[in-house]
Amino acid sequence: MILKVLTFPDPILRKRAQKVTEVTAKLRRLAENMLETMYASRGIGLAAPQVGESIRLLVLDTRPKDENGQVILEEMTELERAIVQPLVIFNPQIIKSEGKTSFEEGCLSVPTYFETVTRSLLVEAKALNIEGKEIHLVTDGLLAVCLQHEIDHLDGKLFIDRLSLVKSNRIKSKIKKFGYTQEEAESSPAG
Repeated sequence: MILKVLTFPDPILRKRAQKVTEVTAKLRRLAENMLETMYASRGIGLAAPQVGESIRLLVLDTRPKDENGQVILEEMTELERAIVQPLVIFNPQIIKSEGKTSFEEGCLSVPTYFETVTRSLLVEAKALNIEGKEIHLVTDGLLAVCLQHEIDHLDGKLFIDRLSLVKSNRIKSKIKKFGYTQEEAESSPAG
């Protein structure tokens, strides 16, 4: 089922999401719906607060694909290839990060707006998988960027909060004045 993706300035996007105590069948269904919603929106990541559920759950799939939908392994780093995607994780927590990288980010909750954001180059994280078992992830590349972006959502942060005050205020002013255009929102992939 395709879920409605909330957009800034919805107050749910600013709340710190609650920890998941048990991975239930209901949460697994929510994760399936989130994946379906993410793919339908041409996104590469989606956090539960973006669909109105203030819990620590996110889904990701950053695998590059050709026009036939086949994964292009050569465009992925060795660490990205080692992680099975799509990825569904609960209570993700970054336990170590290294280096810096800059990437142009977009967001399904801030559609049509893109800006370069600086994040850690390599991250190590722990989380619960769809079976409720603890897993450890070590990744870099787009998957590391997307993981950090989505964890920000769980903490009530948006990528625009990581910009300079001038850039952030410019985007917020444009949204307040013009809103979002559906056509543009559907044409660009985002997390």
